[in-house]
Amino acid sequence: MLKTKVKASAVTNLTDARYFAAWEVEWLGFNLDTGAADYIPPANMEAIREWVDGVKILGEFNLQANDEILGAVDMLQLDAVQVGMFADLQTLKALHKAEVPVIQEMVVQDLSELDAIATQMKANEDQVQYFVLDFAKNNLKWADIQSNAQGQLQELCGEFPILLSADFPAGQVEEVLETTAAAGISVRGGEEEKVGYKSFDKLDDLFEALETFEE
Repeated sequence: MLKTKVKASAVTNLTDARYFAAWEVEWLGFNLDTGAADYIPPANMEAIREWVDGVKILGEFNLQANDEILGAVDMLQLDAVQVGMFADLQTLKALHKAEVPVIQEMVVQDLSELDAIATQMKANEDQVQYFVLDFAKNNLKWADIQSNAQGQLQELCGEFPILLSADFPAGQVEEVLETTAAAGISVRGGEEEKVGYKSFDKLDDLFEALETFEE
């Protein structure tokens, strides 16, 4: 088992899905936004889920209307959904009313934006189960945000349930979690090198650092 919650995002192939499920991640995320580069057709997602157990299946959306998201939840039997940072409050309220667990992604371009992001999270916190604070999409690494970790970032993680997404060195991931008190982390899937084969060396190091054993 793992020391913290882990969300695996943008899963597009069975190799990734089985790898993450073997590590007992909390959520296995599939991007169902047709405009996204890592979009996966629902039929492909359903085929993959047949081969994995013990994980929550999460549909990743962006700005789709709430009726479209709720339709996908019902048709695909999703356990949870992720929406983009600009999803409107009406959509969040509709999902909350339908008792669909929601994760909202907050993409950070610069650390100076954290105040504005905190305000947005405060407005949405009653409808959102977890927030993904995503530094990775703009190539912000742990070294870039480390000086902030014991200040504003720590305060945010103390106030909101946050999953951090950044390029964490495996040897520092425990420090990241201890310093920020984040609820967990988010990692991403990727392309196979060839069908059925992919190197997981970097992720292996990360998961091994998070691994714990029950007595």
